[in-house]
Amino acid sequence: MCDLSMDNSSIYVRERGNLRRVSDIVLAQPKPVSSCRRTNPFVLRKEHFIFTYNAEGSLRYTTKSLFDITLLFVADNIHHVDSLVGFPEQIGDRLFAAAEENRIFVNPDISPKALQLFSDAYGEMVLGSLCLRNRFPLLHERMDEIKTFHSLKCLDLFGCRLGDDHEIFQHLTSSSLASSLIQLFIGGNSLSDVGLQRLTAPVRMMRKGLDCLQFLDVSYNPVSERALRYLTCLPKLEKLDVSGTSMKLGKGLKSTTWDLLGLIYSERPLDTFDHSRCKTEGWAEQVVNQWETNNTQMPKQKKIEESRISALRFFGRQKFVREVLNAAPLVCEREEEAKGERLHFYRPAANNHISEKLIISASDHQAKTHWQNIKKRQRQSERCDSSRQSPPTKRLSSSALTAEDIDLLNSY
Repeated sequence: MCDLSMDNSSIYVRERGNLRRVSDIVLAQPKPVSSCRRTNPFVLRKEHFIFTYNAEGSLRYTTKSLFDITLLFVADNIHHVDSLVGFPEQIGDRLFAAAEENRIFVNPDISPKALQLFSDAYGEMVLGSLCLRNRFPLLHERMDEIKTFHSLKCLDLFGCRLGDDHEIFQHLTSSSLASSLIQLFIGGNSLSDVGLQRLTAPVRMMRKGLDCLQFLDVSYNPVSERALRYLTCLPKLEKLDVSGTSMKLGKGLKSTTWDLLGLIYSERPLDTFDHSRCKTEGWAEQVVNQWETNNTQMPKQKKIEESRISALRFFGRQKFVREVLNAAPLVCEREEEAKGERLHFYRPAANNHISEKLIISASDHQAKTHWQNIKKRQRQSERCDSSRQSPPTKRLSSSALTAEDIDLLNSY
């Protein structure tokens, strides 16, 4: 059998028609070749031979093809590959499957570069939709790998505890996702008006990012009606979900969303914001499952006996940990209570623009007259109160602060 060790061998690379020698590349060590033992014929083998049994029960082996041997070699050393651009999709699919089988993407030192290599070459086929709903440990532990998926059309970050200042905000508004991201779910993340302002700041100031965003979910966040002005920078926004927020359904909210965003209230819940429609799709679907399984695994105990009872105990414990980590965060506990009121807005069709505008203008006129009557009553009551009590002297500094400003100061 030939010696496969390459410690002292030279490596040559042909690049752009020129042949050059590379001396700083350390290839992955080949796996030790195990002997054929009939005592344990079911040992997992990853050599150049395929061992099978015929109908009579005799052991037989066949050699793997040169393509399969080369594929495994490249998969083991995928972090040394410069680019896969130009390679057929069939080759990329099989190479990705081989790297996944060898658990290349579980290694945090290699997986970001490997995933970036496939994403640059095959884009949406690697991962076109990513669902991390209520899976905040996975988001924080695999942030570098998630940033390599720059061809996502749908991204669900509901209940990932982002807050008002998270590093994923820069990735969401980056130029890599500008031309692909269509659906974004960031509900249940304790996102306030300040957080929404920071998220859309690059779009409003530098006019880049979120160019194709059509569906946005900011439900179950403490955002107010003032935050709607930060969404005017999204030119293709068609549907919006603000359920469970500080906004209350009324004529004021309907007129504001129409004036700022051109959206009208939907009497029926929109199917777009149904969680069952968002799934992880692409070559890397099983990779995401590997990450979650690897994180939920408990430390391996010493193998005293390999019995069925110990196996059932292990997998039962693993399932319990996975259910705990996948549980909804505290911010979404009231989601079921607020299910009765859904605040979904959508952009009407072109032929309905005139009718909707007339309806809203009529309601605005009624609201203005009603508001004027209330103002008159308030002025009369203020005059009566001013005659009885003297106005405060120098207390304008504290009264000038709004409730939102006081809450923001208390958060620091």
